Amino acid sequence: MQEISCELASHRRFLFWRYSHRSSCLRLAPAASRCLRKRSKLSTTSTAAILTPATAHEIERADPQSPIGFLLEGEALWWKTFCNACEIKWAQFDAWHRAKRPEDDAYFALADKAIDLAHAQIAKSDTADMHVYAGLGYALKARLYSLRDEKRSIARAGVAGRAEFVRALQIDPDMADATAGVGLYNYYIDTLSAIARMMRFFMGLPGGNKQEGIRQIRIGVEHGALMSVDSRFYLARNLRSYDERYEEALATAEPLTARYPHNPVFLLLTGNLNAELGRNAKAAEYFHAAQDSQVRDAACAVRTREVASSFLATLH
Repeated sequence: MQEISCELASHRRFLFWRYSHRSSCLRLAPAASRCLRKRSKLSTTSTAAILTPATAHEIERADPQSPIGFLLEGEALWWKTFCNACEIKWAQFDAWHRAKRPEDDAYFALADKAIDLAHAQIAKSDTADMHVYAGLGYALKARLYSLRDEKRSIARAGVAGRAEFVRALQIDPDMADATAGVGLYNYYIDTLSAIARMMRFFMGLPGGNKQEGIRQIRIGVEHGALMSVDSRFYLARNLRSYDERYEEALATAEPLTARYPHNPVFLLLTGNLNAELGRNAKAAEYFHAAQDSQVRDAACAVRTREVASSFLATLH
């Protein structure tokens, strides 16, 4: 049993439910919809707004055959991992790299569980929703493989995720979340180095186009259900890191800090973009706000203060 769930529109980082006449809405089982609606008015001070393992576990218990609870739990772990790994390189804030850790196994197990559950539902009824959920599971895997710089694993997860999103669009061409997923693949595959492009050729990976990817990601930003906030964050990050389009990146990032004014990752990114543009006073405001943000995870809180303090020391 499923119901249309598009009314949670203002208090989520990952699940940013809203109706648009230009896109199709993902369906949630009633238990998951009720649980998220009940928590939609909680504080947005944590790294992932109301997205917490406790929320995910409640959904998992209420609807153990749905992939959504496991995707939520994986997403919560990802942003914790991102925050703990973030640092400054080349004057830019990001989670650049970290080695394998024992807790990674639990993260990958959550992603695999979500993928398996989605595929089990697809075997019963081939729906765009479940292909999106499977694609998001592969996207979770690709993120951590990227952080660990495991290029072949990134490629395998990326191609598998792309296939799920493409299939979702074959079923429902208006599925904005699937469009965003394909867009992220198209963007990243077109930014590869010469060596990586050679590896793509020998591995037979599908090609992509950066500008088309940006267009597709923007559809996710404007009309996505699951992907709206994440699409906005990664679009801003990519426009900065790969294209040096700082003004455009800042305009993309600012709505995140406006909606989630205590989220340390968003504050650090927006402060960094202002610093890149020479707007030091404005950058300092964001870095001080990051220092003052109340972050539940102790390691994330420490890293946030360290990164913000390092940025502040460079401002003149």
